[in-house]
Amino acid sequence: MSTRRTLAVVILVPLLAALALWAFAWPAARTAPRDLPLGLAGPAAATAQVEKQLQRHEGAFEIHRYTDEAAVRAAIEDRTVYGAVVVTAQGPELLTASAASPVVAQLLQQAVTQQAAPSGADVKTVDVVPTSASDPRGAALSSSVLPLALAGIIAGAAVTLLGLRGFRAVTALVVSAALVGMIATALAHSWLGALTGDWWTEAGTLALSTLAVSAAVAGLAALVGPAGIGAVAFVVMFLGNPFSGAATAPQLLPDPVGAIGQWLPPGASATLLRSVSFFDGAAATGPALTLTWWAALGLGAVIVGNALKARAKNTTPDTAERELTPAG
Repeated sequence: MSTRRTLAVVILVPLLAALALWAFAWPAARTAPRDLPLGLAGPAAATAQVEKQLQRHEGAFEIHRYTDEAAVRAAIEDRTVYGAVVVTAQGPELLTASAASPVVAQLLQQAVTQQAAPSGADVKTVDVVPTSASDPRGAALSSSVLPLALAGIIAGAAVTLLGLRGFRAVTALVVSAALVGMIATALAHSWLGALTGDWWTEAGTLALSTLAVSAAVAGLAALVGPAGIGAVAFVVMFLGNPFSGAATAPQLLPDPVGAIGQWLPPGASATLLRSVSFFDGAAATGPALTLTWWAALGLGAVIVGNALKARAKNTTPDTAERELTPAG
């Protein structure tokens, strides 16, 4: 038995290390624009040349055409595109949204300067939706993904290991998530000034992000036992966190990593928090529904799993008694 355990540790630890390195290092090493939504506005003859220059890198940009600067600004504010090139008589003008992703804003500036502008020409850059002045690189928002995931895992594990059942477990999960949301907003919004949206909406977003993870942990554990804690923790930490695109953007990650990340709590949390903090809730429906489904299914599993266990516990003695009772 001791030999098997030793072999299990010797094999399992390097395997997990390799998996962690793959999950975190591979997407980071392959960061590049892939069908990145980019707006283009101006006269057709002038924009055709700019579009040709931008499409030299095949598959890098997904071009959306607009009639004028007002229309393309609205598209940026609605999170339809990450930025735009507006062709004017004075030359191309670049519109960015560093609040959507400082990395993408910098990438667009380099791409337009090198490819879309005439040689040596200056490109006027306007940040339509900037990040907070207190956090120009958006570091606080991207750094919130891991702590929220950890808080959710800890809360779900605590509810399971402390033996909370049914609606007591649900109440503990919901209240703890609400407190995490308010504390996190007090730190990120009120103290650091990294978030600029409505305080209570941000708190609700952070609470829902935590609840999505904690409910999933407790729910799966209620159905399959303590192994459910490790299963959800694995998915959230080894896949959800590196696949979230919080530090860059989902469209900069290799396919299908970016899409997968948006279906997991960390990626949906980062996207939703950007929307409510900087874009007045634009494009918030998708990630909000993703987190809601995780939370609802997890809480439902908590109730169902505990009910099944209680039913099995109550019926087992009756069955045993019938088996021991002589017939007739």
